[in-house]
Amino acid sequence: MRFDFATSRRILFGPGRLAEAGRLAAGFGRHALLVTGADGERAAPLTRSLREAGVAWTHQAMRHEPTTVDVTQGAALARREGCTLVIGFGGGSALDAAKGIAALLGNGGDPLDYLEVVGAGKPLTRPSAPCIAIPTTAGTGTEVTRNAVLLSPQHGVKVSLRGDGMLPDVALVDPELTYPLPAGVTASSGLDALTQLIEPFVSWRANPMSDAFARPGITGIGRSLERAYLQGDDAEAREQMSLAALYSGLAMANAGLGAVHGFAGVIGGITGAPHGVVCAALLPHVMRVNVNALRQRAPEHEALQKYGEVGALLTGRDEAGAQEAMESVGTLCAALGIPGLEAIGVQHAQLDALVDKAAVASSMKGNPIQLTRQEMEEILLAAM
Repeated sequence: MRFDFATSRRILFGPGRLAEAGRLAAGFGRHALLVTGADGERAAPLTRSLREAGVAWTHQAMRHEPTTVDVTQGAALARREGCTLVIGFGGGSALDAAKGIAALLGNGGDPLDYLEVVGAGKPLTRPSAPCIAIPTTAGTGTEVTRNAVLLSPQHGVKVSLRGDGMLPDVALVDPELTYPLPAGVTASSGLDALTQLIEPFVSWRANPMSDAFARPGITGIGRSLERAYLQGDDAEAREQMSLAALYSGLAMANAGLGAVHGFAGVIGGITGAPHGVVCAALLPHVMRVNVNALRQRAPEHEALQKYGEVGALLTGRDEAGAQEAMESVGTLCAALGIPGLEAIGVQHAQLDALVDKAAVASSMKGNPIQLTRQEMEEILLAAM
């Protein structure tokens, strides 16, 4: 048995931990580039903490999922203003943008120099600028991953900027920041986290440490996501969802993903639909096709047993199996009002191109079994 495991240098978790952000930032410098979502006012408690610690900031708002252009402009802004660290505060878009900017500050160049699939794929050989990641959603887990998902507008696809040096120096996870989330964002981000727990768990790259995070994460979402969706101020449910999202980042960063994310990056690039919504629309159908493919071509594969374990973890019943796993996820997606792919802008005429692009996506390489073109088409049609 051989595996690597890497994560952020320091993880702070718990209600009220945001108050420590200023002191932490001061350890990295006196001027931060603060990358937030569209609503920068939500960062007021953070900026108050920075001010009290004597840290100045320059603000960059992300009003959409980050592009190569946004990251290039953010790095230029940080250099011009003399920023010595980057703080990401928000959902996955703000955090990925912050991580991408920090990588360019440390390495120079253009994102396309380093992007996989559509870029030159050069390694990021130098450490990123100091980076603090503060998620305000319970979903992406990007606060503990070594990549940033960016849209390349000229290629119409989302791909990863990736490197070991991109792990944030500090991941600060305060569940109280998720209390104001709208129900729809709670649903999509929570199902993104569930996807990022199930896919690493069944990946051929799974290892004992990634599994150790995936198992309690899946259980936590099974118990808490619908509660958080229905009652946003349920403190226990919000805390469990933040913990599960953190676990999802730890698992996927060290065991990879699968077909859901192989498709999601391509679909998101074409439609602009939120990543979590795309993942949720695909997840139950990818699970079904994967299970059938494993039963037919690799009945002794460990992933088949693990899909059964997902059923037990989600339902709390030891006797549950793969069928219950698929049914539980499908029922959860329906209860949370997840739309199909057609409703978020995918057209039937695009399916062939989607399969072509997804087949070469890096995430597809982690799927427990290689899918045929027919099976990939079956997933998309079922998810429409």
